[in-house]
Amino acid sequence: MTELYHWFDLIGVAVFAVSGTLLAYDKKMDGFGVVVLATVTAIGGGTLRDLILDVPVFWLHDQSYFWAILFSVFVTTRLINKQRSIEFNTLQIADAFGLAFFAVMGAQKAMLAGMPDTTAIIMGVITGCFGGMIRDVLAGNMPMLLKGELYAITCIAGGVAYTLGISFGFVTELAMVIAMLVTLVLRLAAMKWRLTLHIFKYSD
Repeated sequence: MTELYHWFDLIGVAVFAVSGTLLAYDKKMDGFGVVVLATVTAIGGGTLRDLILDVPVFWLHDQSYFWAILFSVFVTTRLINKQRSIEFNTLQIADAFGLAFFAVMGAQKAMLAGMPDTTAIIMGVITGCFGGMIRDVLAGNMPMLLKGELYAITCIAGGVAYTLGISFGFVTELAMVIAMLVTLVLRLAAMKWRLTLHIFKYSD
């Protein structure tokens, strides 16, 4: 089971590294900038989560995460250089998949550390959102976490789905898959139909 969680983590890291690479391309960064943006996107949220939970930071003694990042950067840059363009929503779709993986993995790791459900949900939000927030700040963009279609709300929904699944006695893997699908579908729906959470009335 631990091996399965590790693979889920690696997939999440790889997908978020892709989204960081895509944004680096959009901002015309050099090679070092690409790697930096991909790396902070991939491990930023998980690093903050582990520091808050006071557990060993997940990548310190496991080089496989960095290999996953470098592999994602290599493949993504090769594909972009071959076709010389990217679809407008490719970054957001890649980010949505990373969000789904990391929101659930963050909640799951918090529960393994003995945290209550509410804390687990918050850790899922931090894991899923904060790497992307660091990415956007470094790239000079308004973080998707703070503006636009539903973002952090989708992580909360995924965390709630996961904790409820565990409470109802679902097998852990099934609860994880259901929660990931809830997060992903809600995020993609928010992107397609521009679902937002406005509280102010704007003239435009």
